[in-house]
Amino acid sequence: MALLERVATLVRANLNDIIDKAEEPEKMIKQVILDMQNQLLQVKTQVAIAIADQHLLEKKRKENQDKSADWVRKAELAVDKKEDDLARAAIERSLSYRSLAGNFEEQMADQGLQVENLKSALRKLELKLAEAQAKSDVLIAQHRRARAMNKAGDARLALGNALHPGDAFDRMKGKVQRSEALSQAKAELTGDSIEDRLASLEKQEEVTRLLAELKAKRGVSS
Repeated sequence: MALLERVATLVRANLNDIIDKAEEPEKMIKQVILDMQNQLLQVKTQVAIAIADQHLLEKKRKENQDKSADWVRKAELAVDKKEDDLARAAIERSLSYRSLAGNFEEQMADQGLQVENLKSALRKLELKLAEAQAKSDVLIAQHRRARAMNKAGDARLALGNALHPGDAFDRMKGKVQRSEALSQAKAELTGDSIEDRLASLEKQEEVTRLLAELKAKRGVSS
């Protein structure tokens, strides 16, 4: 995510080095603080969006769980009325909604990770901004004094730390890319395979088992 990479760059920035390298330190430190404030606003917006998406996924999961439970009740009614065909159909519908609920639950886990990453970036950037604002006057004064006394300014310039995104964010980006590639590969392999047919048989066996359990629960003989 480009936003997180930009935040990582700002968080890793060495304020002393930035001022040392600048021709106009006062202007540079003000620009750095402005950049941090802008990025902070963007991260806050992304956190809000990510949390909203998380709530939406939770709502979808709950809806499908409720639908699954509702179709179980319908299957029970069909069993009471000795309508096995209707009971089997209701059980199949219940299983479909249960599967959808499971998919939304997996998406919620991924979304939760994204939310935590964004919150972590937000906290780090807030700390860095507070540091920049607290130290800006002191750092500028130190820079002026160092230049006036000509004490190793060039050495610090040569040995300054390069600004770069953190390895953790690179690994996260690579993980997302691998996940996308895996999803695409799975999509290309879909079809009426032996695995699909076996899965269908297993589903029908589960339906039969659940129907028998419902009949036993409702006291209805086969």
